Amino acid sequence: MEFSPIIYIGVIIYLLGMLAVGLFSSKKISGTEDFLLAGRRLPLWLCTAALSATFFGGGTILGAGGAAYGKGFIGVIADPFGAALCLFLAGLFFIRIMRRMRLTTVVDFFEIRFGKPAGLIAAVIMLSVYIGWTGSLLVSLGFILHTITGISTNTAIIIGTIIVFIYTMAGGMWAVSLTDFFQMIIVMTGLTVITPIVISEVGGFSVLISRLPEGSFRMTPETGDSIDWLNYIRAWMVIGLGNLAGQDLLQRSLSAKSEKVAQNSAYLSTIIYLSFGLLPVLIGMAGSLLIPGLDNPELVVPKLALNYLPPVLASVFISALLAAVMSSADSSILACSSVLGKNLLPMVMKSVPDNIILKWARLSVPIFAIFSMIVALFVGEVYTLLLDSFSILLVGLFVPLTAGIWWPKANTPAALSAMILGFLAWIVFKFITPEVPSDMVGLAFS
Repeated sequence: MEFSPIIYIGVIIYLLGMLAVGLFSSKKISGTEDFLLAGRRLPLWLCTAALSATFFGGGTILGAGGAAYGKGFIGVIADPFGAALCLFLAGLFFIRIMRRMRLTTVVDFFEIRFGKPAGLIAAVIMLSVYIGWTGSLLVSLGFILHTITGISTNTAIIIGTIIVFIYTMAGGMWAVSLTDFFQMIIVMTGLTVITPIVISEVGGFSVLISRLPEGSFRMTPETGDSIDWLNYIRAWMVIGLGNLAGQDLLQRSLSAKSEKVAQNSAYLSTIIYLSFGLLPVLIGMAGSLLIPGLDNPELVVPKLALNYLPPVLASVFISALLAAVMSSADSSILACSSVLGKNLLPMVMKSVPDNIILKWARLSVPIFAIFSMIVALFVGEVYTLLLDSFSILLVGLFVPLTAGIWWPKANTPAALSAMILGFLAWIVFKFITPEVPSDMVGLAFS
């Protein structure tokens, strides 16, 4: 379609607005705790928005939309269903305890509970996870900007990276939380607008159901094959359990002004995420009927927006797509800078003053953004990269974290063995038996 100037103007206004929020938030930063945890002062509404927006990224809108385009519900078990499970379990079993410990990072827990060697391994695992996840988000950002402007995907990835790291570097968690709030409003508005329009173009919901292949809404494997069921269990666990050890989730919870706010924000986020996370799934399934045969199914959602929405609404929705991706990318980059400033820096420098930690945490934002951008430029696929990133959390950190919280007899040798063996088993089996879910093997070894 011919792109309307209104779409470009709307997107430019949105991007400039996010940069303005970042610069405004920089005035609230007086120390490391302000930069990394917003001074532990987030109210319920802001904490809920931050948690919801962190999960609601490119993996949900582009990745899940693309997976549903070809496979239906069975293709999106990991996200949004597994992600909603993660939020609920976090509120039920993890958040109150870790908020009570007044941690700054997940790595803090491993250092306190199992010692500095465990903390170092956890830090390395955490950085590899979030560089990979940020890479998947930057791919999403590149797809969106490429679709609406026609510039190359790689150029779009570079532009998106620069915008995200500028406002994250300027305002830290305050910028992330405030932009997340506005971004979630835009995302929910955009999805609410486009979903009924797309379903109406198909002929209504009943027509959608009748025209889709049989089993499109199936939530379990069609066959009794053991590999199919292993992959199904894996889909629930990768994000559902793996991200319980995620720095992005914990960082928002630790930023809440109280334990109760932290826990309730997780429960509210579960409801919001599952409700709105199903909309891109339905859009993707409708897209398989409206624009069949796409070379890249992960572009189905933005293409539908451009094809079926009037320019003003298309502008709102494209901004919503950008919002969803950027709200996760900023969180992921901040997770990396938190681990470097709070955990790795004190391992090489003794008695590090707060202003030095803040300086390094800020300076590391563009560094991690560049590493993630390189991953994005070379990988180029959203959903697979997203799941592989969370697989590392599942096999490396989930078991020792859970045991460290709930099992008093958990000890350092066992934790170190679980982290190392789980990760190594995942790597080895990923290459020697690609038909078997290697993260399930890694989880068994951990």
